Amino acid sequence: MGDVAVGTRSGHGEEDRGRPVDAAAPAAKGPAPDSGGGSGTAEDGTVTNEQGGTEGRGPGGTPPAAKKQRSFWKELPILIGIALVLALLIKTFLVQAFSIPSASMQNTLTEGDRVLVDKLTPWFGSEPERGEVVVFHDPDAWLAGEPTPEPNALQVFLGWIGLMPSADEKDLIKRVIGVGGDTVECKGTGPLKVNGKALNEPYVYPGNTPCSVDDQGGQFKVTVPEGHVWVMGDHRQNSRDSRYNQSDRNNGMVPVKEVIGRAVFVAWPINHWDTLPVPDTFDQVGLNDQSSAAAALSVAPQGLALAGAVPVVLWRRRRIAPAETR
Repeated sequence: MGDVAVGTRSGHGEEDRGRPVDAAAPAAKGPAPDSGGGSGTAEDGTVTNEQGGTEGRGPGGTPPAAKKQRSFWKELPILIGIALVLALLIKTFLVQAFSIPSASMQNTLTEGDRVLVDKLTPWFGSEPERGEVVVFHDPDAWLAGEPTPEPNALQVFLGWIGLMPSADEKDLIKRVIGVGGDTVECKGTGPLKVNGKALNEPYVYPGNTPCSVDDQGGQFKVTVPEGHVWVMGDHRQNSRDSRYNQSDRNNGMVPVKEVIGRAVFVAWPINHWDTLPVPDTFDQVGLNDQSSAAAALSVAPQGLALAGAVPVVLWRRRRIAPAETR
């Protein structure tokens, strides 16, 4: 009575009866079992996981079958699809290539050049500035009667995704001379003036004069309305630009909404690689005076409201201060 059987093991019966519970037992051979119920080592030396399987073995202890790699020809359509989607996104939102079809921008751009046009900044509200070379949609039949090349199916597709210049769109490329609020004028052979400031135009085609002496539109004085730009080609005597389209519905102006983007780089041919910066003549002092005045008028109501609010705030602070010291 009172004896408790502790640690009874198979093969040992009566000889273990009466042994104290805390008696030291001989150390078991082999690693101790994992208290967390995780992986352990089986008798044959293989490592088992907590689900009872064998790591690195398939069903029945056989090695797992290696995953079969997809063939190149099955992956090729996926890769092409991804590339086309990326090209379309880049063309739509970032940059697009355009081909120069005429000599109206010589020598800045020559016929056959390919330029890259920035289409990203207009998405953030940026508008064309003086001196920039911009590409824009035909605002009102400026290209009427001009021959349009007939592209083949491949050219149409590559142009659609932006890998080639579009051949079927009627777009033009010119230099911005005046923006909303500017007064642009040309008398005699020049110089061309913006807001009364004469422009030094080293980009004008050699042998040309800044202004054209004719009765077709070469002599003019115009004020550019807001939301429009006045554009001219660098080959002044070979460019049908704003001067010669003053009878259209926009009076020769180009609506800003029709501007696709700014041409920033000549990408082809390689020996024509170059950037298209804004000439220094458009940074001269006083050129922005008139447009700055127009901008000041546009914010005048907000400025007046702010000026009117200041006395009210000061009056309220004076009334509140004595009340807090009582």
